[in-house]
Amino acid sequence: MLSKAEDKKPQKGGGKKRRHPGEDGGGERKRRESPKGEKGQGGKKRLDALSVGYFRRVGERLSEGFEDDEEREMFVENVLTEVKGKAALVATDRTGSITLQRLLPLSSPQQVGEVLAELGGESGSEFKAVSCDRCGGHVVESAVRQMSRWMESSEKESSPPTEEEGEESCGLLEAQVLSFSQVVRDNAAEFIRHVHGSHVVRTLLHVLGGCLGPPRTETRPGGKERSIPPQLTDFEIPTSFWYELKDLTETLMENINLSVTDAVASAVFQTMLTVCHRKRPKLCKQLLRRIMEYLTSRSAAPGVSPLLVFLKDQASSRLIETIIQLSHKPLLRGLYKNHLKGQLVDLALHPIANFPIQRLTAASAKYKLFLRIFDELVQGVEAILAAGHMGVIVQLAESCAESEERQDEMMQCLLNAFHCAEPGSRHVACLPLFMSLLTYEVYYHSDTTEGNISTEIPLTSICYHGSRLVQALAKFKERSLLLSSLRTLSPSDLLSMATDPAGSHVLQALITTSSDKGRGKILKRLEGQYVQMACSRLGSRVLEAVWNSSSVGQRQSIAQELVPSESQLRADQFARHVWAKFALSHFAHRRAHWQEIQTGESKKRKLFSDILE
Repeated sequence: MLSKAEDKKPQKGGGKKRRHPGEDGGGERKRRESPKGEKGQGGKKRLDALSVGYFRRVGERLSEGFEDDEEREMFVENVLTEVKGKAALVATDRTGSITLQRLLPLSSPQQVGEVLAELGGESGSEFKAVSCDRCGGHVVESAVRQMSRWMESSEKESSPPTEEEGEESCGLLEAQVLSFSQVVRDNAAEFIRHVHGSHVVRTLLHVLGGCLGPPRTETRPGGKERSIPPQLTDFEIPTSFWYELKDLTETLMENINLSVTDAVASAVFQTMLTVCHRKRPKLCKQLLRRIMEYLTSRSAAPGVSPLLVFLKDQASSRLIETIIQLSHKPLLRGLYKNHLKGQLVDLALHPIANFPIQRLTAASAKYKLFLRIFDELVQGVEAILAAGHMGVIVQLAESCAESEERQDEMMQCLLNAFHCAEPGSRHVACLPLFMSLLTYEVYYHSDTTEGNISTEIPLTSICYHGSRLVQALAKFKERSLLLSSLRTLSPSDLLSMATDPAGSHVLQALITTSSDKGRGKILKRLEGQYVQMACSRLGSRVLEAVWNSSSVGQRQSIAQELVPSESQLRADQFARHVWAKFALSHFAHRRAHWQEIQTGESKKRKLFSDILE
């Protein structure tokens, strides 16, 4: 109950005690409510209103925090006493679910095991209903995730616990996770196709493998899923989990057909491969080989690889993307040679298949295979640009930078595609064209083939993929074309770049990768813009990056321009950080000391760069 923990500290919260119905030991509350809950629409049992209110107040109390471990432990124990006997009702109620998800990480492994034991019932058969519930699934996930704390007891104790004590502390939770995994294996097809149940299976795979990402949060329908994968944290697992993971993967492989027809099931297989690649690399190789054998053995039109059909399907293409990312060299080579050779441009033009082609281009960068992929894709660059699949072009440039191969060919191909290769006087226009992804004629509103730019067009429409493309090109060995083009931009254009969400990354990349001499030429063009850059959220970040890569003399020039605007800089929410980081007060009043500090930093930076090289 809430009051038992709170009565110890009557002064907390302004001296007011919060008493809720039934906090005198629970007798009154239990008389007023039905232990079985209320029936909602369709006859489904629901948590009664009094209990919903109680768990809402528990959530509020959790937000306040606790003064010590004893108070927290007493509070958790009291609330879990209330949960006992109706755990499934609490877990499948929206308020109860949210509260339980917050409470379980504060509970001991033994307490979490007890909650799971009740949710699963005597045989574990009730796990399925709770896991496939929109709210209940989150609770089961939260409970299973607590297995990452199974070594806590031995770390907290000054002397390590005996084996019996360790089993007593975490044995129940381990047993319940294994029991749940058995239920998943018995009902694998239903679990992995279920929109909520599949998430629980994915969490189970992570836990059995011994690695966890951040807890899942509800996402809005239609939200972008192609984001950066979450960082995983490894933890120790009991030996039983190693065997269980092998058994679970075997069961999932029996349902491999679902991975290519159902997007939800496909996501489970992707998780399985990702976890095994990280924790069981040998097992992962076996799984990759078996999945590829299945995909390539399906019937298709005579002479056509079935893989070409799967690559164009929403569910199976995601799975193939994961396979490509995790594949070892022989598998990648076989994939290209036997199924994709001669088809890359057509696939890159497809609205779905272009994504696996991006993964293939990225994965091949460290092998000679990239040369063959590049030579094939480069033939269709203009068509791919016209289709708007800029991810393929950007990845091609990034792989050229990583492999240090085909860089000159890539640059020449882009100059041709954006119509600024001939005559040579158009080369200086390449940077605005690449950043805006517009051809020369469109950007300069020119229908003629004359080489000279007739009018100066203010820099506009810098786009995300254009920014990514130039950032990749900035890593090439030969960057003179980009730098020459940058130096033709007016100071106002450079300021526009510095303060643009996409352009700021380009300017930062080009300046910081330049030689001292090249950087000096760019900084000369930026003179007069430093104060406005410092007062911009994005511009201030560019200015800091420029400062960190500049020589002492270049820093001095920047400081000389900034110091006269001291009052403006100190008053601005972004520029005041620039003022402090650049030590401009020292520059204004103790120049010799400032010079000494900057020279020391410059020497230290050079020393580290020499070591890294």
